[in-house]
Amino acid sequence: MKYLSILVMVGILGLPVGAQSKEEQRVQNAGTVIKEILNVPNDIPQQLLDKAECVIVLPSVIKFAFVFGGSYGRGVMTCRSGKDFAGPWSAPTMMALEGGSFGLQAGGQATDYVLLVMNPRGADSILSSKVKLGAGVSAAAGPKGRDLIAATDVVLRAEVLSYSRSRGLFAGAFLDGSTLRPDNEANNRLYKQNITAKEIVLQTKISPPSAGAEMLFELNNRSPKNRSS
Repeated sequence: MKYLSILVMVGILGLPVGAQSKEEQRVQNAGTVIKEILNVPNDIPQQLLDKAECVIVLPSVIKFAFVFGGSYGRGVMTCRSGKDFAGPWSAPTMMALEGGSFGLQAGGQATDYVLLVMNPRGADSILSSKVKLGAGVSAAAGPKGRDLIAATDVVLRAEVLSYSRSRGLFAGAFLDGSTLRPDNEANNRLYKQNITAKEIVLQTKISPPSAGAEMLFELNNRSPKNRSS
């Protein structure tokens, strides 16, 4: 009887962890990725981070190779809160990356991506519906470190700048043809209510989960003010 009681207690205590672990873990992984990337030499230029309206972090995106290459990933997006993107970094909204590309891919390779959303139009498009990078919003591989000096007008005017980290190598990334969309089902599970991506990040209608503490601390510490104007 005592043994049965222990099993029941373990099952009850284990339910909340199992119920929230997937979404919470995604947010926590995003925090780890952004912390590590913002603390490597020759990383994202501070000037670009300070001008970004939003940041999207996609940990461990899987690239696969069949007849065509493709990618699949889940991550989070946080924006500077408020109507004019002037407030502190917001609670995260869950995001999904999906896309295909022709050509040879490294089968099963996992890559971390960080995307900077550089203007309100790009942020509004991504938060509203599915968009194709390079078509729905302009996208470019982000310059890093001192490369910012040599960046072209095309890069500096892009609505989204992309970076990747794979096998310890950090560089600008080309994601043209991939699609980004709010992961509304994951948001509903994470926040236990029906709420839109815009309401989460722009209208400050909800508090961030505890798993988002590291990511928000890093961004608020490294880039507390929007310097895009």
